[in-house]
Amino acid sequence: MHVTSEQRLDDGVLERAFTLGEIPGILWTPASASASAPVPLILLGHPTLGLRRMYPRLAGRARHAAADGFATATIELPGCGDRPRWAAAEQARADLRRAMEADGPVDDEIIDALVLPLVEKSVPEWQTALDALLSLPEIGGPVGYSGGIISFGVRLAVVEPRIVAATLFAGSLVPRAMYEEARRVTIPLHVLLQWDDEGNDRQAALDLFDAFGSEEKSLHAHMGGHTGVPPYAGDAAAHFFTRHLK
Repeated sequence: MHVTSEQRLDDGVLERAFTLGEIPGILWTPASASASAPVPLILLGHPTLGLRRMYPRLAGRARHAAADGFATATIELPGCGDRPRWAAAEQARADLRRAMEADGPVDDEIIDALVLPLVEKSVPEWQTALDALLSLPEIGGPVGYSGGIISFGVRLAVVEPRIVAATLFAGSLVPRAMYEEARRVTIPLHVLLQWDDEGNDRQAALDLFDAFGSEEKSLHAHMGGHTGVPPYAGDAAAHFFTRHLK
């Protein structure tokens, strides 16, 4: 992991931009983090909009987590932001846009082409980033995963034993194969669902929640559209991580 820049934010949080090969990322650590007092880590998931566009929201989430004593980190997804374009992903996103603009159904073929290759390529990158982050003396684990594309969270929860709890944002663009993987998820889950989400099928989101194999799983549904998550929803997620990572 090569640190390319760092700055101390006004609340004492240390923000470091880094690269892992061609993969950009950002790490935030609270002022309290040190080799003698390492802190737990939360991986911050995000949509395929690129880190530059997502930075304000990610930084806000990171600072909230730092106030609770957690380090947070994120990496750029394949084909997004400043990373090389990925023709297959560009085509899949274009097909999705056409289907949604036509108010037609988004069929399984489009969903599979959009999500499955991204999961296959990005999850190992997150694991590589986790190796590097946990090698830092001020980060000691345990590790949580928060937000982003829900299929990433499902796969990480299945294959990465260092992740012990996750908060997920319910979405319906989930390949059918992921429902079977969801049955193998056993870690505690805190799932957010926007009841009137204009881009998601509510029943599909409920079906995925039902499929999770975790003994501890909670569904937190709020009225409103995709961007209408109430501020207090973040407080509930923070309490979830405090309970499971400390």
